Amino acid sequence: MATISASWCIAFCTTPLNPKKLLLANHFVRSSVFHSNHVFKMPNKLTSISSTSSSFEFNLAPPPIDHDLLDTMVDLGAKVSEEGVVETFGNDDEAIHAAYEGVAVVDLTHFGRIRVTGEDRIQFLHNQTTANFEGLSEGQGCDTVFVTPTARTIDIAHAWVMKSAITLVVSPITCRSITEMLTKYIFFADKVEIQDITKQTCFFTLIGPKSNQVMEELNLGDLVGQPYGTHQHYSVSGTPITIGVGSVIAEDGFSLLLSPAAAGSVWKTLLSLGAVPMGANAWERFRIFQGRPAPDRELSDEFNVLEAGLWNAVSLNKGCYKGQETISRLITYDGVKLKLYGIYLPAPAEPGIPITKDGKKVGKLTSCAVGREANEHFGLGYIKRRTASDGDKVLVGDIVGTLVEVPYLVRQTPLTKISKT
Repeated sequence: MATISASWCIAFCTTPLNPKKLLLANHFVRSSVFHSNHVFKMPNKLTSISSTSSSFEFNLAPPPIDHDLLDTMVDLGAKVSEEGVVETFGNDDEAIHAAYEGVAVVDLTHFGRIRVTGEDRIQFLHNQTTANFEGLSEGQGCDTVFVTPTARTIDIAHAWVMKSAITLVVSPITCRSITEMLTKYIFFADKVEIQDITKQTCFFTLIGPKSNQVMEELNLGDLVGQPYGTHQHYSVSGTPITIGVGSVIAEDGFSLLLSPAAAGSVWKTLLSLGAVPMGANAWERFRIFQGRPAPDRELSDEFNVLEAGLWNAVSLNKGCYKGQETISRLITYDGVKLKLYGIYLPAPAEPGIPITKDGKKVGKLTSCAVGREANEHFGLGYIKRRTASDGDKVLVGDIVGTLVEVPYLVRQTPLTKISKT
């Protein structure tokens, strides 16, 4: 079987491919591991059913196809918004259950994807965001946070450091503003280019404890157990796909960045392996259950990055970067005043409602969704650190709620004046 050379510069076929011929269950052709010169071959049973004679460097223009991803989703029962967002498959509760007990696959193609290229790309993002990009190698990844000069939050970005680019996955509502902001900060001598590749790519995530099993079924088990952000490049019948460890919402699960030409076939293959489709509505509920902050909710100019609990995405020993001075002072002088909690509620509550305890205002509700159980709702809210703790009762408006720690934030490791990363 022919192998495919490793390269981030994703290749599209010079001959348009019919998506019906792109993929059968388990028909992945694996390219060489990104950070290695060694070339791996897939077993014969996973051989591609089609091949191409030539390719050219990724030019951010998908090949013409006669049946796009949204058509596939509609055929599978999805409700799609006018903006092209897959809202639901009519199975929201089932999908959320799968995310906890099995495996769910989510189409996050509406999320933003930004490609940063040029010789100075690592130093540039090192200075513009909170993570230590200079400490990462090809094939690795991390979460990083875009903040204001006073460390107020804009968005969390999931970053993959590739051979000749860094790819950032951001929220749909911030992609344009972040792209414009990054472009604005490119100085004359900087060798950096910023490209919004959202419309030229698709993006899926696999979430749930059986995600590893799906990867094994695809003969991609070598990614299982690798550090968060680790990613490798593959090919599906000649079209590119990059798969990384982590599901945006958690450090487990997997993310898939792929060509639109292969997206529908890959989606169907994942369903054939037992993944339950999840739409954006269920994803938003699951986000709230997990406690991952989102723009215009928990991430805004009202709250700083440490109040949002995003400790794992922050570095203090990498030198100067936007917001670094404020973050350093907050840690040095124990100045973090708020903490983000989950809140069990017996009834719905409107985000923005004040939270009180013992007759005093202690915080504000930022998100709320229907819970997993009947007559249950679940919210996220900022609470003054020294006024309440896990298990305490609070009033959200006039509704009694119970504070709980949430999984996404429990995994964060607070920095101290002694242990700075």
